Amino acid sequence: MILSPPVARFGLLAGLLAGLLAPAAAQAAPRHQQADATSPKAHAPAAPEATPPEDSIVAVVNGQVLTQRDVDNRGRLFALSTGLSISPELMARLRPQIVHQLIVERYKTQEILKRHINIPPEQIAQSIAGIEQRNGMPKNALRDHLAQDGVSLTTLIDQIRVQLGWMQVLREQIADSGHITAQQIAQREAALQAEEGRPQYMVSEIFIPVADPRHDQQELDFTKTIIAQLREGAPFPIVAAQFSQSQTALNGGAMGWVQEDNLDQPVAAIVRAMPVGAISNPIRVPGGYVIATVTAKRTVGHQNATVLTIRQAFFPFEAPLNPQAPTDQQKMQLQKATAAAASIHDCTQMEALNTQLGVADSHPSNPGPIILERVNPQMQAVLAHLGDGQASRPLVSRDGIALLIVCSRQQKNVAQQTPSEIADELMNERVEQASRQLARDLERRSIIQMRDEPAHAAETPESKTPASGKTQGKQAS
Repeated sequence: MILSPPVARFGLLAGLLAGLLAPAAAQAAPRHQQADATSPKAHAPAAPEATPPEDSIVAVVNGQVLTQRDVDNRGRLFALSTGLSISPELMARLRPQIVHQLIVERYKTQEILKRHINIPPEQIAQSIAGIEQRNGMPKNALRDHLAQDGVSLTTLIDQIRVQLGWMQVLREQIADSGHITAQQIAQREAALQAEEGRPQYMVSEIFIPVADPRHDQQELDFTKTIIAQLREGAPFPIVAAQFSQSQTALNGGAMGWVQEDNLDQPVAAIVRAMPVGAISNPIRVPGGYVIATVTAKRTVGHQNATVLTIRQAFFPFEAPLNPQAPTDQQKMQLQKATAAAASIHDCTQMEALNTQLGVADSHPSNPGPIILERVNPQMQAVLAHLGDGQASRPLVSRDGIALLIVCSRQQKNVAQQTPSEIADELMNERVEQASRQLARDLERRSIIQMRDEPAHAAETPESKTPASGKTQGKQAS
């Protein structure tokens, strides 16, 4: 699940009751105009007799080879990160879109290298930790799953490196026009005031581009496959991050609070009628298909909410909890947490305890403002009934035990956007537009050769040419 920056630091909730916090406000992004790139028509290659299937060449992008191993690893990564079982049928359905995504990533990576942009390993590690935290996974769980199931960690690292590097490219691209002026903020404020009383929706999206509008069955089948997995419980943010071709993929598909005018008309019609928490059917829009989900609804300018400030302390486990066979260390931590819950009566004490436990970096004692109405019912039940100076009962998760205490409660109209929030929204719109334009330019200048017969493709000179980091010519079929 995708959380707002303050709540995203709320590390203690990472494993509680399958994730208790509902999505909070992210910044709105503009509606889709066209797909970022043309989706090549990929066909499942027959395995050559003399070459292992994973070594067969699927495509060559500006001289850089894309192999069947790359496709298989990305498919396994998707299945594992969403908790789905890997089957030949699932992999076959995912393959065309995986091929398309990897081709896009190839020419984006070449642009990143061309601009001499380097992503430090520490930044990638932070991103992996964030994925785990936002989706209710214990620390290092995603890495451990990959290792156990034979998926190279490089597969995940490569995908994250492209996402982070592309954001750096976009920052350079909009450097001259990146400043949001006070006049632009004032104009957006005036527009919002004129819209007061109209509905707003907190929407997350997955955008699947279509190469040829006359022949879109392949993309439609893929979209239906993804919807089926989402409805079976696959986490929307992870699926969006891996497969959505909108810039909102970097935020798990979260568009934030949007009005109907900011959505494609077919999406707006569906969003208007769908219940909170539902997953839409495929929605045809210019350039592709959208899968949408609505996590909240409100009226522009009016949304009274209870805003809490809290403090937390976290007692970590040395190993993941098995409820049927807790370790001695886990039993001891529960005893300590129970004693602390009875003895702590204010926020200063809770903050001092968290510092004493040595977990302030991974589980900060102050997670920032919490909007009570935006957390899931289980956590609402915990927070809503805590009295002044009363610590919560120990909240046991797979990786540790949390204690909470409420410091203040305030009724606030959270539908009113601050100038800073409006500036962020305007910047996100500008970044999304720059991303679409640059990706289309790179695609048009790229030479993309699909290999329907990998056994022969492996012998061609192009397949042995290293990526130069430069794009040239027109797309080749």
